[in-house]
Amino acid sequence: MHVRMDWKTMRFDWTRVRAFLVTAEEGSLSAGARALGLAQPTLGRQVAALEEELGVTLFTRAGRGLELTPAGLDLLDQARAMGEAAGRLGLMASGQTQSVEGSVCISASEIYTCHLLPPIVAQLRRDHPGIRVELVASNAQSDLRRREADIAIRNVRPQQGDLVARLIGEDHGQLYATQAYLDGIGPPRQPQDLAQADFVGFDTVETMAGFLRSRGLPVTRANFPVISASHPAQWAMVTEGAGIGVAPVWLGDPEPRVVRALPDFADIAYPVWLAAHRDLARSRRIRLVFDLLAEKLAALTARR
Repeated sequence: MHVRMDWKTMRFDWTRVRAFLVTAEEGSLSAGARALGLAQPTLGRQVAALEEELGVTLFTRAGRGLELTPAGLDLLDQARAMGEAAGRLGLMASGQTQSVEGSVCISASEIYTCHLLPPIVAQLRRDHPGIRVELVASNAQSDLRRREADIAIRNVRPQQGDLVARLIGEDHGQLYATQAYLDGIGPPRQPQDLAQADFVGFDTVETMAGFLRSRGLPVTRANFPVISASHPAQWAMVTEGAGIGVAPVWLGDPEPRVVRALPDFADIAYPVWLAAHRDLARSRRIRLVFDLLAEKLAALTARR
């Protein structure tokens, strides 16, 4: 049953609710202001105006941050519901446009952003100069439902039911190192020969070590003296001889400074998925970019 709004008595300002919500989720006015791209005093005034309007105190000081008061906690779920509704409204509105002019935000891993996306984006800009492209280079998954990106390139299958996902191909990785490094430890011929080798890996060492053990490599945390959350930084370390690293074959095989660490090691295969929010995918602009990415990435990742 639809309840008719009493518009004369409604004075609620969504901007102030947004200010409250971002401050609560980020933990401080400074962090909330950065998230919204506002000046901290502006955000502070919006929160103060909401407190005055409601007649309650929403936050108390806690060191350099803020903590919600009981009244703030009571309102938080409702504010989140409003934020989610506003997000859905924005997605639906964006999805209705049939114009190809405007912004498209693409999220991808650092290695894809640096090496695969530049020629695709260059072609997109030549063919459709009205489209502005924002790239989010991150190994963490962007939340498409919260508009952290319009389109995401992922190496795991998207599970959320409100996303449109397309499997566009399979990428392949290998173990690489400089010839000088391999000569210094062996050179190795089989996985067991790498038991004492140095690996360059992610900061999530246990996950990577476990994966390599599942492929027959007898490695532990002790095999990772160099770690970084950045894949380009890892690759730079490998090409300088700091140890063995994993990279896509289309990146590693053409690189003259490195060779495959194990001649007969089977490729590490992983899927390449494209994902977008179902509502946003109705946009002609998003569909155009989505389809171009699907076509070009399928060809680029197939290089072996």
